Amino acid sequence: MKKYLTLYELNSLVRETIELTLNQQYWVEAELSELHEVRGHCYMELVQKDSRPKAEKNTPIARAQARCWHNVWAVVRPHFERVTGQPLRAGLKVLLQVFPQFHETYGFSWIVTDIDPTFTLGDLARRRQEIIAQLKSEGVFELNKELQMPMFCQNIAVISAENAAGYGDFVKQLLENEYHFHFSITLFPAIMQGEQVEQSVVAALDAIADRLEQGLSAGQGREVFDCVVIIRGGGATADLSGFDTLLLAENVANFPIPVITGIGHDRDESVIDLVAHTHVKTPTAAAAFLVGNLKAVYDLILQSQHSISKYVNRRMQHEHLRLTSLTSRISPQAISLIRRHEQRLTRLTSRLSPLANDCLRHSTERLSKLALRISTLISQKLMREQHRLEMMEQRLKSLDPAVLLERGYSITLFNGHAVRRADQLREGDEIETRFADGRVRSRVVE
Repeated sequence: MKKYLTLYELNSLVRETIELTLNQQYWVEAELSELHEVRGHCYMELVQKDSRPKAEKNTPIARAQARCWHNVWAVVRPHFERVTGQPLRAGLKVLLQVFPQFHETYGFSWIVTDIDPTFTLGDLARRRQEIIAQLKSEGVFELNKELQMPMFCQNIAVISAENAAGYGDFVKQLLENEYHFHFSITLFPAIMQGEQVEQSVVAALDAIADRLEQGLSAGQGREVFDCVVIIRGGGATADLSGFDTLLLAENVANFPIPVITGIGHDRDESVIDLVAHTHVKTPTAAAAFLVGNLKAVYDLILQSQHSISKYVNRRMQHEHLRLTSLTSRISPQAISLIRRHEQRLTRLTSRLSPLANDCLRHSTERLSKLALRISTLISQKLMREQHRLEMMEQRLKSLDPAVLLERGYSITLFNGHAVRRADQLREGDEIETRFADGRVRSRVVE
């Protein structure tokens, strides 16, 4: 009869072997594939992905289960969030201190005893710098900052969670401003924390871009919206990681109208803050910026009005003195005529100031519209030229001799020059034939 073990006996043997041979703790680098809490305990799935240059980046080459019991998790989780500024979540690289545990019933898992937040902080900073470097290499890092903020920036597209306290504060401060300026606010709801931030905010930006395009098609120019405000209030600092992504930063940097961000706190600055036209700390600060921008325009108009009125009055005084001097030289009938004209001039003067103000306002609005149209034409021209350069690059690549060699053709050279006809060669000439994988020298016989 064959000797055999029960499953429990075999599992016990495995447990004893592990306890005897792997009886210490290890620091291990891994990526969190899954993470969830159950009754205060944390259950994780750890993976390591292939880092070779030509390997599939998302293919795990190692996978393991890990657990962090309640007494440890209650300490390491808040410490990690305090140091890194964000929660442990799937996709993060972590450095864990673990020891092996095999249970006859539940199988094998690594038991987590500590997590080093500085390792993850360094990895996040590295990825953040890689995103910034790529944006700069693409030439889009400063693109949105170069846009001109409209003088009368009053039609605002807002990206925010609909019921967020920060959005309510923004609307209240904007609509109840002390100068009674009028603002039009259109909300494009989005998820502003968690793993869906990137997808949701990009979708909101796409919706705004569609509205702008519809406005252009309808002949409204860019008056549909003057700027975009991305705000987030009331959330935890730890939820800001969703704004540090390449896709979202590229969308903000390439957006056709100025983008204002107010998503952080006093010591936090995300990647989209760096590429946005204007970055403020909070939603209320974003509202204050817009009110201040309009106040500066209003002050400029008042200053211009005062300068025009002052100039007109000075000119009128000069003309009055000149007329007084002329009055002493002319007859009473002429004096009567002059007085009538003086009265008419007085009436015209009282009408001139409001007309000058209206003319200044219309001219200012027209200049603002022309500036926006020029910006649009420049952007379109740059896109067409970029496309043309890409097409020329493709044509150059297709004419590369190395491509022909890869297809099975060869090139015959004589004295370093390509031989295109047989009469270029004489008997005894030494020639070189190049193939995709090497070259051959030979001599012409006849």
